[in-house]
Amino acid sequence: MTGAMGNEGHRFNQSRGTNMKQTRLVKILTVAVACLATLGIARAQQTTTTTTTADPVTGTTTTQATTTNSAGTIVTYTPDSDYFMFRTAANVAPTRYYYTRDTAIVDPEGRTVSWSAIRPDMPATIYYTTVGDRVLVRKVVLSRPPGVIKHEETTTTTTTTRP
Repeated sequence: MTGAMGNEGHRFNQSRGTNMKQTRLVKILTVAVACLATLGIARAQQTTTTTTTADPVTGTTTTQATTTNSAGTIVTYTPDSDYFMFRTAANVAPTRYYYTRDTAIVDPEGRTVSWSAIRPDMPATIYYTTVGDRVLVRKVVLSRPPGVIKHEETTTTTTTTRP
């Protein structure tokens, strides 16, 4: 009896082997998708290290901030504020990026443009540093040239004659 079962195998063992292979394949595919998603986010944002050095003799602390860049979309911009909201990926919540009068805005060719050229949902690459808890933008490079805003006004006159 034992020899006969050893040659054919048990029907439960055969189905369990197939299920284990399917489960393993699903796990591998899940890990692959997670890695690809992480790679996509990593390509959109380059990170750098900020170095803080403390001098034990003088007691001073020196912080060196390195400029980092991120590609994404400007979500909101209000001319009277000191920040705009920027999203690095569609599935990521927008983040507040602060700017100053020294922040440069350029088109794809590198020509300086005014802040009025910025529109919501405009793709851009921003160069920034982190100062304390704020992300301070040094330069905004628009991914496409700002469009010309054309304001057109039409007037329609209707004349009715009565008998």
